[in-house]
Amino acid sequence: MYAKFSETRSARKVFDGMPSRDTISWNSMINCYTQNGFFSEALDAFRAMYTHGFVPKPELVASCLSTCIKSENWRLGRAIHALVFLDEKIECTSFVATSLVNLYWKLDNSDAAFRVFDGIVERNEVSWTAMINGCIEDRDYIKAFGFFRMMQCEDIKPNKVTLVSILPACTELQSISLGKEIHGYALRHGYDLDARFSSALLHMYCKFGALHIAKLIFDRCLKKEIVMWSSMIAGYSHDKDSARQAIKLFNEMQMEGIRPNSVTLLALISACNNLLSITDGNGVHGYGLKSGLATHVETQNALINMHYKCGSFQDSVKVFDEMPTRDCISWSSLISAYGLYGYAEEALKLFYKMKSSGLIKADGVIYLAVLSTCNHAGFVEEGQAIFNEALENVNVSLTMEHYACYIDLLARAGKLDDAYDVLCGMRIEPSSRILSSLVSACKIHGRLDIAESLAHVLVGIEPENAANYTLLSMVYAECHNWSGVEEVRRLMKDRELRKNPSYSKI
Repeated sequence: MYAKFSETRSARKVFDGMPSRDTISWNSMINCYTQNGFFSEALDAFRAMYTHGFVPKPELVASCLSTCIKSENWRLGRAIHALVFLDEKIECTSFVATSLVNLYWKLDNSDAAFRVFDGIVERNEVSWTAMINGCIEDRDYIKAFGFFRMMQCEDIKPNKVTLVSILPACTELQSISLGKEIHGYALRHGYDLDARFSSALLHMYCKFGALHIAKLIFDRCLKKEIVMWSSMIAGYSHDKDSARQAIKLFNEMQMEGIRPNSVTLLALISACNNLLSITDGNGVHGYGLKSGLATHVETQNALINMHYKCGSFQDSVKVFDEMPTRDCISWSSLISAYGLYGYAEEALKLFYKMKSSGLIKADGVIYLAVLSTCNHAGFVEEGQAIFNEALENVNVSLTMEHYACYIDLLARAGKLDDAYDVLCGMRIEPSSRILSSLVSACKIHGRLDIAESLAHVLVGIEPENAANYTLLSMVYAECHNWSGVEEVRRLMKDRELRKNPSYSKI
């Protein structure tokens, strides 16, 4: 009784006052702790129960393993596994084994999870679903589908929980056909009307951009929860052509009396970004302030992006200044805003202010925002200092975008030798875009020696791209190497390559 009313202390007093206790007493006390979030006390009670000579039932063992996962008490979880293995009095049912499978997946020990699963004599849909979930959490989506097929080969029918678990794998594998197969299976077995499955299915179709199918699922559902509304609004918000429909659907949701959450608001902000509508943006921002949903950091970051992309730079600054807490995205968003509007010096001041505060450590996104600002403003020395700082920072992994931005900065400033040295010292393979950009810069500044060598590399990387041959031919022409020009033209003819002609609509 006390457990149902969350009166844990009263329940403990009754338990301590009992002259004698049995297995049911211990089970009740442990379940009371678990239900009310006292995980450490629940596990201590489980230890005490076993110490006093009581044999826990499989259901209690499975519950305690689940508690170990929630409290991240991996050591005790492994100890319980050893106890189940050594003590013959404890029955190792498929229920207990499935809980052990979940434990080891959460522990990132896939080998142990496979061993436990292989040892299950009678596997049911819960056991198979646990393995499918584990594979998906481990990002091994092919293996997840392998288990999904194997369970059916063993005449175990997937239930709606299994179907909900496997749907994200379709999205990650970018296979809408697999998703449609799951959808078809659900239709045949009557799971398609389940609210949770319908939400997951709708989310999957939205991810693939199949909004017409998603809308059919949405309209067919009798009871639409906030998750479904948010998924449908988010699906519409990703594309400029359907973004207006997202706002319309939001208004319908309010008419239905469904209260939006922060996920819904983020989807609406994304729609305003695609519409480039400051009027709609201000309306969404105002709604967020009135409803209290605009207090989350993620929402405030999205508002900063929305305002400066829709042409209201000062509102971006205002949102940033009013934020009680800021993360890396907050700083990088405003730095990008300053750079986009031509306030490069203010962007650099903001970057150094962030560093001096000591609260936020610069990550790759922030360094890219600052480098991009320096590139737009032509701040070569500042860009060099920031790039070298990022290069020496062990916590930052430089991407192709970082190198492209920095090399473009040096090339624009005519520092072609420095740009070439950076290219040669790249920790990753340079993209064709970086190479072609540097070749063009070398042509402009008269460094035809570098241009020629890079153009050859470019042709070697993309031998089927006619534009690369055209670029090499132009470099040869600048060098007055007419035999080279003829050789390039002959190669293009032999390989049947033609550069697509450019045209203007003006």
